[in-house]
Amino acid sequence: MFGGHFYHERIRKSVAVFGSLFNNIYVLRKGSAGNIVSTVKVPLTYAPKAKYLERIREVPDLTDDTKVAIKLPRMSFEILAYDYDAQRQLQKLNNYNKVSSVNTLRNKFYAPVPYNINFQLNIYSKTQDDALQIVEQIIPYFNPQYTLTLKPFKDYPDIKEDTPVILQGITFSDDYEGTQESRRTILYTLDFIMKTNFHGPTNSQSIIRQVDANLGIRQGGLNDSDIDYERIRITPNPSDASADDDFGFTLTKTLLDSDGA
Repeated sequence: MFGGHFYHERIRKSVAVFGSLFNNIYVLRKGSAGNIVSTVKVPLTYAPKAKYLERIREVPDLTDDTKVAIKLPRMSFEILAYDYDAQRQLQKLNNYNKVSSVNTLRNKFYAPVPYNINFQLNIYSKTQDDALQIVEQIIPYFNPQYTLTLKPFKDYPDIKEDTPVILQGITFSDDYEGTQESRRTILYTLDFIMKTNFHGPTNSQSIIRQVDANLGIRQGGLNDSDIDYERIRITPNPSDASADDDFGFTLTKTLLDSDGA
C-alpha cells in the first residue's frame, strides 16, 4: 500500500536544530575579588540521562585517581516520545505546488501530519553556581516558546516552516548523600516540546499546456443537434515554457464544419 522511498530527514533536522540552541553556553569562574578566573564552554551531547549518571557514579571517591572522572559541568539531551497533535491537523486534501525540474510537471505537497517531539535537556554540575549560570542562560528565551524556522525539503530551500519549541517545566535534584569525599552531582532537567510536521512523499502532476474552447449553438441544428462554428486553442508561448516562467500565449482560431472537425 505505501511503497516508494522518500526521506525528508525531519527527525534528524529536529535533533540537530534543537541541539544547536544550547551549544554556545559558557560558565564563568570568578575569584574572591570578583575578577574572572576562567571561562568554560559547557559540552553538549546527545545521550540519555542514565548514561551520564552511571558514568559519574563510577568514580564517586575524589581520592581515587585510578580513573579519570567525567568533567562537570556538561549537558545532554535526548528524545523521549512522539505525540500526535490533533489540534494542528489541517484538511488532509490541502496542498501546494512547486515547479519541478521537468517543465511539463509540477510537484504537489499535501498537508503534513503534526506531531510533538518531546525533548529532555539535562544539566550536570558539581556546584550550584555553575548550574544556575547555565539555567539562567536558557530560561529567558522561552516565554514559554521559542520559534525556529526550518526547511522541510532539501530540494526546495525556498520552502520554510516555523517550528515552536516550548519549555514545559524544570525539575531539580541534588545528589548530596555520601561521605565528604564523594562527588556531589547537581542535576537540572528541562522538558521541551517541539511542534513539528511530517510530510509525505512528493507527488508529480502534469501542467495544463493547451486549452480548447468550441463556440457554437447548442441544439440549433436539425433534430436539436449542436452547431459548432469555431474552435479557440490557447497554448503557451514559447511552447516549452514552465509554469513559473514569464511567458505569453498563442491563440489559434479554427473554423469548424457541422461535424465539429
